[in-house]
Amino acid sequence: MSTRSKASPTRPPLARRVGAVATTAALGFGLVATAPAATADDDDRILVVGKTLGFRHSHIDDTTHALIDLGAEHGFTADVWDPPNDSGGWWGPGSPGQPDLTMDSTPFTSPEDLAQYASIVFVSPVDNTNSLDPAQPRLLDDAELAALQGYVHDGGGVVGIHAATDTMHTSGWFTQLMGGGARFANHPQQQTATMRVENAAHPSMAGVPLEWSRWDEWYNYTLNPRGDVQVLQTLDESTYSGGSMGDDHPIAWCQNFEGGRSWHQGAGHVDEAWTDDTFLTMVLRGIEWTSGRVSGGGDCVTFGEVDGLVSALPTDTARDAVAVRQVTARLDAAEAASDDGDRAVALRHLRTAERLARALVADREAAGALAAKVADLSAWQEGLVAAGA
Repeated sequence: MSTRSKASPTRPPLARRVGAVATTAALGFGLVATAPAATADDDDRILVVGKTLGFRHSHIDDTTHALIDLGAEHGFTADVWDPPNDSGGWWGPGSPGQPDLTMDSTPFTSPEDLAQYASIVFVSPVDNTNSLDPAQPRLLDDAELAALQGYVHDGGGVVGIHAATDTMHTSGWFTQLMGGGARFANHPQQQTATMRVENAAHPSMAGVPLEWSRWDEWYNYTLNPRGDVQVLQTLDESTYSGGSMGDDHPIAWCQNFEGGRSWHQGAGHVDEAWTDDTFLTMVLRGIEWTSGRVSGGGDCVTFGEVDGLVSALPTDTARDAVAVRQVTARLDAAEAASDDGDRAVALRHLRTAERLARALVADREAAGALAAKVADLSAWQEGLVAAGA
């Protein structure tokens, strides 16, 4: 077993160090960039969580090694938490873990200890809590979950791979973090299906085919997370058998969540995904986005997120009340147009809302923050246009 210890976090992770990254398609860690990319430091670190208390996916080992190799190539270190355990069940006699790689003890000790990580990657860490029995042991106990919550609230990044929605079922907070409330429900047999890019402008979708036919294991979810998250890719259920979500089947998404960022990719079950350059690059860019190293494509801002900013504005004066009323009206019109697929109308209302926010909101700091988020909504809509969504 590795004796690698958790280094003291002598500096905050990338999300805090990089700060407000300029809106750009720049791809850090040496990938294609349209602007100067941030330089990776020797202490850039991610945490790969592969621990299971339930069914163990064979790709966990492949994913772990792929992320370690990506780190060696692109200038970051991957710590691994995947201890062997005897949590056996219908799936077999427990988890072999990765004893040659795993840390000696849980890294989820405090937000301060987790702060050394630019992003935490949950790699199909199934824990057999599907029954929603609160007595069933979870991947993270209460203390570990509290450490993760503090990390996210401090601006930490989280990535979920494949079965990251099939763990911590009894934690509503974790379910919201990972899937906007969506949890794994079931899946048909592995087969070829078509993934469709919805937001081509997001950094993680750069270079990903707009229509991508792949062999994988395709999850159905307990609900559609659209609205709480920004959908990056959908599944075309007409291209395979066994989908149960209908015409709108999100498979990859992202969100700004309680101060942090999360990015999720529901594909990746098959081992071959982890030798596919396009798939690997997409995941790498998802990690970079959650870390704050890259930005763009609307940065996963949703109408709900912007509505929250508007709701927090004061309405004590006539000017304040007019500002809230007019900005709200434009945002509502933009959301309705977006829901109807009319991007041109949505963009027109959003650009007006941005101008109104800057002109009417008396608190200049609040005005700037609101206008910037509305601009992100515009960038998102432009990405939908680019993808033909």
